[in-house]
Amino acid sequence: MIPEPVRVGVVDSHVAERGPTALRIAIGGQLRRLREKSGITREDAAEYIRGSHAKISRLELGRHAFKERDVQDLLSLYGVTEPEQRELFFGLVRRANQPGWWHRYSDLLPQWFETYLGLEGAAQTIRTFEGQLVPGLLQTEDYTRAVVAVGHKSPDSARRVELRRKRQEILDVPGGPSLWAVLDEAVLHRTIGGKAVLRDQIEHLIAMSKKLNVTIQVLPYRAGGHPAAGSSFTMLRFTERELPDIVYLEQLTSAIYLDRREDIALYREVMDQLAVRAEPPRESLALMIAAAESL
Repeated sequence: MIPEPVRVGVVDSHVAERGPTALRIAIGGQLRRLREKSGITREDAAEYIRGSHAKISRLELGRHAFKERDVQDLLSLYGVTEPEQRELFFGLVRRANQPGWWHRYSDLLPQWFETYLGLEGAAQTIRTFEGQLVPGLLQTEDYTRAVVAVGHKSPDSARRVELRRKRQEILDVPGGPSLWAVLDEAVLHRTIGGKAVLRDQIEHLIAMSKKLNVTIQVLPYRAGGHPAAGSSFTMLRFTERELPDIVYLEQLTSAIYLDRREDIALYREVMDQLAVRAEPPRESLALMIAAAESL
């Protein structure tokens, strides 16, 4: 009896719109499922492509670009032999290996932030706490321009503003990530760019809070002390079950990516506490409206 040919799964057509990192993660998940369906261990797959267990793990997590020879060999090992199926998969691999949309801004971006942009676009959920500034995904152009002017006095300012605007498009991509932001009330009163700019920014927050994939909470002054005092951070969660959550901590000249289970558990607990202490979305909306009217 001729065995049924192995077929690869379908990758959501919207995934590629979220950037090459999201597509690499999706392809890596496909490779993992094909391997598991074939009953092949990571060690055996690694030996077949003359690699290591760690290499197979990185491929399945979508952590770096794929070599077509490795993919060809793995598909053969997993029994994917139909030319049409293989070519479909290779087409996805080629798209995943292309530079991200942010490549054109690479002269402005440190490597550690390029990594974040890819992960941000690939995330299922973005949870962020901000104690000083409006999160980048929610900034208006004028507010961004004022923030950039403080830290980058150079002719590249316009491109930095353009970069942030481009980054915000992930919130409008079908199947893109959801954003849950907790803002310290101080964010609504720090006059970045002047009162008019801040008022427009708060009105933008009000409008964004009405999107189905955006939740905004305000942590009021009356909440007193909180476990994230003096810190801002972002948590990224992914669809693939083998991908751990990532905590992103940005510093002046670098960033820290945390994915150890104990670190994730601590930050998740802190984020949950912040969400409980902050005003619910409806009451947060009222706080934002009052802040805008006071300017």
